[in-house]
Amino acid sequence: MYHHVKKLMFTVRVDEPDPRFGNMLLEQFGGANGELAAAMQYSVQGLNCEDSDRKDLLMDIGTEELSHLEVVGTLARMHLKPSKFDRQAAEADPLIAICGGGGINLFNSQGNAWTADYLKITGELDVDLRSNIAAEARAKIVYERLINFCDDAGTKDALQFLMTREIAHMKAFEIALESMGKPSLSIGRIAPTPGLANQYFNVSTGRGDHGEIDARGPWNEGNDWVFTDSPAVQTTETPAPSIVAESSPPDDVAGLQDLLIEELRDLLHAEKQLTKALPKMAGAARFDQLRELFEIHLTETEAQIERLNECFDRLGKTARTKPCKGMQGLVAEGQEIMEENEEKEEKEDAAADLALIGAAQRVEHYEIAGYTSARNLASQLRHSALVVLLSKSLAEEENSDQLLNQVARSLMSVARMPAPIEQTVED
Repeated sequence: MYHHVKKLMFTVRVDEPDPRFGNMLLEQFGGANGELAAAMQYSVQGLNCEDSDRKDLLMDIGTEELSHLEVVGTLARMHLKPSKFDRQAAEADPLIAICGGGGINLFNSQGNAWTADYLKITGELDVDLRSNIAAEARAKIVYERLINFCDDAGTKDALQFLMTREIAHMKAFEIALESMGKPSLSIGRIAPTPGLANQYFNVSTGRGDHGEIDARGPWNEGNDWVFTDSPAVQTTETPAPSIVAESSPPDDVAGLQDLLIEELRDLLHAEKQLTKALPKMAGAARFDQLRELFEIHLTETEAQIERLNECFDRLGKTARTKPCKGMQGLVAEGQEIMEENEEKEEKEDAAADLALIGAAQRVEHYEIAGYTSARNLASQLRHSALVVLLSKSLAEEENSDQLLNQVARSLMSVARMPAPIEQTVED
């Protein structure tokens, strides 16, 4: 929810309007590194974010960027004001003077319209945070250049404020990224090809006109770097380490095929157990939203069993199960929770369903681990059809876990707080 407070975040003062400088300011109004782009980028990232803490960060800074947009717009409008009535001032930018009546619009300093193409949104939180750090760095440089081209003291004060807030935002994004505990080169979920990520391709040769030679530094030597000549210039006289081209060998290594089959049989038994447990969990749920979620997941589980059967068919193996003791324990734990809830009829409905959700999420996390392991093995063995089948089931399990999270948050908001204990004072 947005609310307009009729006060600028920073009071703007312009002593000497300069229409040409007003045109420069539009870069931070409707440009690629401007405030509108930042506000939209962070806000949309926030709407996509499943991490409630970092979602709050993105929405807070996105909202502040809208306040900055208001400051920049006001500042630009005050500098452009003479172009409404002064011919010489209007000549500084006919597009603004003639088409826009001397006012601002969503254009950059070159007259190019703002576009959502400016936004960097991937849906991967760590990747988006890195984009945001870079965006704040670019915006800081733009403000720095604007300050250097400005002679008006009041304008420089406002720009100094805006530039400094870019550093504050960069600091917040950097710390948020660090708090995720992900290695800096851990991007996404698929591991890079072993060896290939450590090879530096030297794709330039000889000396330059001024005697330049191939530069060496920590970016291509030391640690685990392998300095490799470009294949275009490798010869028998100048051999170089070969380029790693394959992500994995095509043949079965150390019994991976047998391990994949064991994983699939374990998953098949786990899913069959759930087809019996989910109807009971749906019956025990006290809130309709949770009951419907269990019923939907039952249908998904039945489809997941069919996919596992198809995996066995494609491998030419019998679709038989292997007792999954882990799932047996989780199902038994869920049964205990349902029995406890039933015995304690006075138990708060929200608390009872939250306990049920906890049991269900432990099941989901177990399945997510199982499907991830099976999919990775199938990928290593290049069973592309199995990867597709297992990835679909994995996505359903991850989505189910997120839906359970959403229901849990709703139930927490309606759960009653315990009544305060009355204390008596003895005379």
